[in-house]
Amino acid sequence: MLRLLARLLRVLNSETNPGQISLGFCLAMVAGLTPFVSLHNLVVLLLILILRVNLSAFLLGVAVFSGLAYLLDPLFHWNGLQILTASSLEGLWTSLYSTTLWRLARFNNTIVMGSVAFSLVLFVPLYVLSNSLVRRYREHVLAWVEKTRLMQFFKASKVYHLYQSLPHLGGGG
Repeated sequence: MLRLLARLLRVLNSETNPGQISLGFCLAMVAGLTPFVSLHNLVVLLLILILRVNLSAFLLGVAVFSGLAYLLDPLFHWNGLQILTASSLEGLWTSLYSTTLWRLARFNNTIVMGSVAFSLVLFVPLYVLSNSLVRRYREHVLAWVEKTRLMQFFKASKVYHLYQSLPHLGGGG
């Protein structure tokens, strides 16, 4: 748990654009809330490789959302069941299921359909919220921490200068 918290603070305190952190966290929500070995998660992985996404935020988010997914599975099942049994969508599901790609995507599974629908509905609101929270954290909390005497003392120490000189720990290099 402490390692997870340290990673979160490292990401938040980094020079990374808040949009990259938020996008990584939102893509992690899709990958973490849905069954991991799915065709749509291959698309998520492709987006991570193509777009400028903070990989640490993604990995942290997958860990958080994967644990949350088990608690939300009953909701996903109910949500997917409502979507898949809607009489107005019956023709759409029948035609889609006759294609090989749709069967490989396993969207006929209630938990897969429910979790994908749930995560897609929450994608944009989570992006806006997390982007706002990262910006506020950096403006208020991080600025306050930087001004404290303890942090100023720490930045003047040799340990901090050693930390800054090691690029793999987050320093300049």
